[in-house]
Amino acid sequence: MKNRKLLIYFSLSLLFIAGCTKDFRNGITVDPAPPAEAPKPYTIVEGFETGSKNGYAIGDVQLNTGIWSFDDALIGNLAADLKNGTKSVRLKTGNITMKFDIAGVQQISIKHGKYGNDANQTWQLLMSVDSGKTFTQLGNDISETNTTLVTDSFKVTTTKKVRFQIKKIGLPTATTRTNIDDITFKGIGDAGIIVGVPDTQGPDTTSTGTASTPRGVIVGTDAPPANGDNNNLLMGNPSSAQPAAVMMDNYLIDQGYYVESYNSTKAGPNWVSWHLDASNITNVSSRLNNFAAFSGLPAGFTSVQSNSYNFATYGFDRGHNCPSADRTSSANANSSTFLMTNMIPQAPQNNQHTWNNLEGYLREQVVAGNEVYIIMGSYGTGGSGVNGAFNSITSGTLKINIPSNVWKVAVIVPTGDGDISRVSASTRVIAVNTPNVNTTSEDWKGYRVTVRDIEKATGYNLFSNLPQTVQDAIETKKDAL
Repeated sequence: MKNRKLLIYFSLSLLFIAGCTKDFRNGITVDPAPPAEAPKPYTIVEGFETGSKNGYAIGDVQLNTGIWSFDDALIGNLAADLKNGTKSVRLKTGNITMKFDIAGVQQISIKHGKYGNDANQTWQLLMSVDSGKTFTQLGNDISETNTTLVTDSFKVTTTKKVRFQIKKIGLPTATTRTNIDDITFKGIGDAGIIVGVPDTQGPDTTSTGTASTPRGVIVGTDAPPANGDNNNLLMGNPSSAQPAAVMMDNYLIDQGYYVESYNSTKAGPNWVSWHLDASNITNVSSRLNNFAAFSGLPAGFTSVQSNSYNFATYGFDRGHNCPSADRTSSANANSSTFLMTNMIPQAPQNNQHTWNNLEGYLREQVVAGNEVYIIMGSYGTGGSGVNGAFNSITSGTLKINIPSNVWKVAVIVPTGDGDISRVSASTRVIAVNTPNVNTTSEDWKGYRVTVRDIEKATGYNLFSNLPQTVQDAIETKKDAL
């Protein structure tokens, strides 16, 4: 009997220990991550209603699902165009091709028919599993004899991310045009959607209470240009983000005053990129502190509210990526930085001291006659705030990932023109990577790394618009000034 009791006590103790298992990362203790949710089925339809292309010359078109290449194809809206709605593709002798990947597809369906009184014709559906490098045919050739829209469906068996191409074959002529409409993707997984001043003044106790009204951004003439010198993405798009409905975890948002990749699953930005020069810090506007949800996210995306962080429970600041003090040229500029899509749960010491000091240092470089291209981001899961370690913040049905690490890279060049051509092997680049904990040193210089270190941790390609030889030089050296 005594041995049986000992066995019971020993078993209970093992259960207790298993329930309290901790994961040690970056010198902190975090609760084990909850089990992953089962993938959910999705249906995504590209109806070509949001795009515009009037000529047959090859070109890219931004559609609801993402960017498509149209080669000898246009978006038609004439009476002779077969369509469900007001628009459809009119494909002559070329192809239409996705320039983005989609995960978890199990079936693709396409509505199609002949344009007007055109002759019979043939087309194929092709699929790529290597991001468009090569394509192979999916299913059989489609003989286009239909004078009304009909639907053909194709089964997809690969588990890889895919993209598709619809291509005319045979000897098509200018009078054999095909209408394509309502391309429907069905599958399972994450693609399932239908289309100088600290960031806080002391503890972020205002992240509780009533949520403010969601808002968008009013972009004024003080915003960096959309293209050319000084634009927010001049150095490159680190994750090849697109404003595509199927890229819910790498969704490109151009807020005018900065550009970001938003992650709906994590409920926060992957990275935020902006240009900083003297015109951005003229102090026309004071710090507004008008935190708000962003009203411009697509339907089905996770939207964080201004009060979602619940500082009293979790103890994390609403940490800016693009800082408030980097955008004081107008009230619109400063207001844009307080959108919750620009925030991450950040340990107060890390936010108010370590990162605040780095932000102030970069503004000092601007005052000294430089301009700076900055990208800030975060990765991982599990941080430690004033109330201890957490993996995520739960607010109702919303779950916000708490990153384990916060990073920033900055390219510093003297004020001037032709910035890409002026970045060389000798250009100063600062790369910093800190754990998201409440015990970081105030001296950001102790957390300097190489750009390649950050690329290895994130999988991003930073500074992709620079020549490869320049990238190799500036990304492998650690700042020491």
